[in-house]
Amino acid sequence: MVTHRPDRPHNLASAAVVVGTDGSAASHRAVRWAAETAAQRGRTLHIVHGLDLTAAAAALGSFDLLAPGITDNIRRRGAEYITSATHLARSVAPGVQIRPEVCEAEPARLLIARSADAHMVVLGAAGDSGTFTHLGSTLLAVVAHGRGSIAVVRHRGTELQPGGGYPVVVGIDGSPRSQSALAAAFHEAAERKSRLVAVHAWCDQRFDRFAGYPNTITDPVVATAAQTLLSEQLAGWQEKYPDVPVIRKVYPAGPVHQLIGWSRLAQLVVVGNRGRGGFRGLLLGSTGNALVQHAHCPVMVTHTEQHR
Repeated sequence: MVTHRPDRPHNLASAAVVVGTDGSAASHRAVRWAAETAAQRGRTLHIVHGLDLTAAAAALGSFDLLAPGITDNIRRRGAEYITSATHLARSVAPGVQIRPEVCEAEPARLLIARSADAHMVVLGAAGDSGTFTHLGSTLLAVVAHGRGSIAVVRHRGTELQPGGGYPVVVGIDGSPRSQSALAAAFHEAAERKSRLVAVHAWCDQRFDRFAGYPNTITDPVVATAAQTLLSEQLAGWQEKYPDVPVIRKVYPAGPVHQLIGWSRLAQLVVVGNRGRGGFRGLLLGSTGNALVQHAHCPVMVTHTEQHR
């Protein structure tokens, strides 16, 4: 087991599947999903836990009050979390190479630092209404500020295994971020030998504002424009991944509604971290935020760097 500063470079973390653990049921689901993914792709599983000694000191008002007994207890509990997660990972994927790490840093800082070298970072979330039990507010911080691909494993994450007819679904809005989402989605579909469903909603208006109207674009001009945009976004990717069947879906509105609906049938939903119309400085867009909280399958939020 390794204990060190989060910003120290290390070669073993490169191209690994990184998963955070805090001993919760949600983090156990994330560990299972991450172990399966790492084993299927022949990658190292890097299991990390941040002790967050700074927060403990702040709660007491001073580092001087962090008696050895307190720090020893925090470290012992962190080691127990890592040991439990390691045993779980080995039970799921006996042959996977595991690199455990306990670090003194705050969990979000640790995971964001590790994301720079990772194949992907995996976190767990639980609850139907967006209640996060895994690592608390760390989840949203890492999804917003991490690099590469950040996968959030929802409560049904281990029920939908790769294959079995479940597609990978990607949300496309025409923004530059759609390209990073497409890169990750095609890569995931190819790895999982699954279909890819490319979903585009013509406008960001909430779906309930169109109650009573068909969930299709009836204006032929708008329909043609939507299909053209989707074709332009997909250009080149289908040639790069000829073995990935692609299904195109366009809708008049409600990207959140459409993607959450597809998440009931998918093994993974992929979106960019911020789409069209995103406010400057808002690193996680409304669609990504809603999916992370309410999707029925794992969600991957992509940033610009992919597939290490």
